[in-house]
Amino acid sequence: MLTIAYLGNGKSTNRYHIPFATKLADKIKIKTIYSPSGRQNWAPLPAIKYTTELADILDDPAVDLVVITTPLKFHYEYTKKVLEAGKHVLVEKPFTETSEEAVELFELAKSKNLFLQCYQNRRFDSDFLTVQKIIESGKLGDLIEIEMHYDYFRPEVPENVTHFSKEDSYLYGHGCHTIDQVLSYFGEPDEIRYDVRQLLGEDRMNDYFDLDFYYGKLKVSVKSSYFRLKERPSFVVYGKKGVFTKQTKDRQEEHLKLFYLPNHPDFGIDLPEHYGLLTYVDEAGYHEEKVVSEVGDYSRIYQGVYDAIVNGQEKIVKDEETILQLQILETGIATLEAK
Repeated sequence: MLTIAYLGNGKSTNRYHIPFATKLADKIKIKTIYSPSGRQNWAPLPAIKYTTELADILDDPAVDLVVITTPLKFHYEYTKKVLEAGKHVLVEKPFTETSEEAVELFELAKSKNLFLQCYQNRRFDSDFLTVQKIIESGKLGDLIEIEMHYDYFRPEVPENVTHFSKEDSYLYGHGCHTIDQVLSYFGEPDEIRYDVRQLLGEDRMNDYFDLDFYYGKLKVSVKSSYFRLKERPSFVVYGKKGVFTKQTKDRQEEHLKLFYLPNHPDFGIDLPEHYGLLTYVDEAGYHEEKVVSEVGDYSRIYQGVYDAIVNGQEKIVKDEETILQLQILETGIATLEAK
């Protein structure tokens, strides 16, 4: 068994972590959850110790792995403390505020022979997995362009933020999902072009971004806005012989918000109306067909953490991928200052 503890007792821990860690109950045991305030906005779980004392985790020899789900500004400080206490660490995204902090922490983990990784659960989104299946089928031919969208119509979010901060930026808060998907599948690009904006004006929240990643002749665009009354498709993949469009996002988050948890057999699974549309031509002619979605499963990140720590397997999220993503986030935010 891998015994774990959480630093943070908010939405991230209770919605995006615990349901998937507990799915692996034969491999993972949650022992302790730390929150400095001691507030219980979520129903306490049985057999878990809740504490306001960090030492209850750092000094507990039974705790193997600490998962950090605090606000971004605390990630570096807490990760360093946990590593220095001799424990493995899994850190929510964005990993740290700067790439320099990430490099330092990975070097510290290596010096102590400890596991350290970013929690990139969106690698196991249903729509992203389905796109990979379509690409690898070869039916689209040579890839030309991919558009990835992560849109909302939530104007109240940027309107209620009166001053700019990196931590509250849309690029840091949501670009960390889609940028990681690009890097995990396509690797380091030849070039990146940035369009990062503050639609409400100077010194306001970054509420829009459009990043273009170039891989030879292929362009992969990552686009997000808070002002899309009608969301753009989650993915559009263009090849020389066809196109695949996936309108809807992975449904795991939708179900989690309804407290419909992974112990249900149909959790996160697309219905036929959510399936993507594949259109292509081949030697037999023109084809248009719905594609059954792959099953998304965020518990695969926890399975990967278990396999890396207990079985010595390679980490799912590589150190260099995390560092590169942070460098991209930093560069994108810096373009706002240059305008």
